[in-house]
Amino acid sequence: MAKKVLVTGADGFIGSHLTEQLVRAGHDVRAFVYYNSFNSWGWLDSADADVLQNVEVVSGDIRDSGGVDASMAGCSHVLHLAALIAIPFSYNSPDAYVQTNVTGTLNVLQSARRHNIEHLVCTSTSETYGTAQHVPITEDHPLNAQSPYAATKVAADQMALAFHKSFDLPVSVLRPFNTFGPRQSARAVIPTVIGQIAAGERQIKLGSLHPTRDFTFVTDTANGFVQVMSSDLSIGQVTNIGTGCEISIGDTVALIAEVMGTSVEVIQQEERARPPNSEVERLVACTQKAHDLFGWNPEYSGHEGLRRGLQHTASWFQDPANLSRYKTSVYNV
Repeated sequence: MAKKVLVTGADGFIGSHLTEQLVRAGHDVRAFVYYNSFNSWGWLDSADADVLQNVEVVSGDIRDSGGVDASMAGCSHVLHLAALIAIPFSYNSPDAYVQTNVTGTLNVLQSARRHNIEHLVCTSTSETYGTAQHVPITEDHPLNAQSPYAATKVAADQMALAFHKSFDLPVSVLRPFNTFGPRQSARAVIPTVIGQIAAGERQIKLGSLHPTRDFTFVTDTANGFVQVMSSDLSIGQVTNIGTGCEISIGDTVALIAEVMGTSVEVIQQEERARPPNSEVERLVACTQKAHDLFGWNPEYSGHEGLRRGLQHTASWFQDPANLSRYKTSVYNV
């Protein structure tokens, strides 16, 4: 059944894909985007016209409780994605991460309670687990924040779960693993590599190559939000979504180069590496709970799925109109 859905962070990478998917599924969507004087709607500006004409866009700031509350009026469901997510920048500006990720989430929770929202989904991150203590990582894995960013997401997750326990607020916490795809910020490793290659570079500048990740294509992640939103069984639960497949950064670079039909040399730069005790060395998801609760089954799974996702992403970046949005020669904190 069609729902009236508020998407916070709809102007972002995942949020814009999710907004498109919700509209095409027939939902009534209100998109909460970050106010700016350029009247930019972020990546929503790149959405197809048939999507945009069916989206109500509201500009505001997730840190402003009044604006958040007004944006939620009349909605039945809320998908909360608004956040600061760049890990390196969280070393420089941790206070901004607390204000946005913790206080912003509190604003959403308070408003959802006032407006009797039927289901609120809060976005977590695999970074809350830190380096895997056992694999695959299940939802009962210890939380071990290794960056200020991860610490704020742990706090936001716990606040959301506390509101469920304290006030019976219908909250789910969705924990995606390493989403990638078209429109992603160059602060992430896959667009960093693809962007440099697409710009003609063959000496690729990166940080650490040995950590492993579970890369999930963005349309699968967006579908996870749609699925969990419709699942009453997920209320009060934390649920991982990923592919269950693990690959090192170094091997990912090699696969990207293969997909893009070239060879590259990697230049490791100290400025791009995390502090040693802050580096998350290994991430790979157990997704059995998501499968059991709402039928999670990613389309882009395994080595072949990763390859297809990288092909789609590389093709998007190789379009000059898209590549021109990125400063591929500048390290994006």
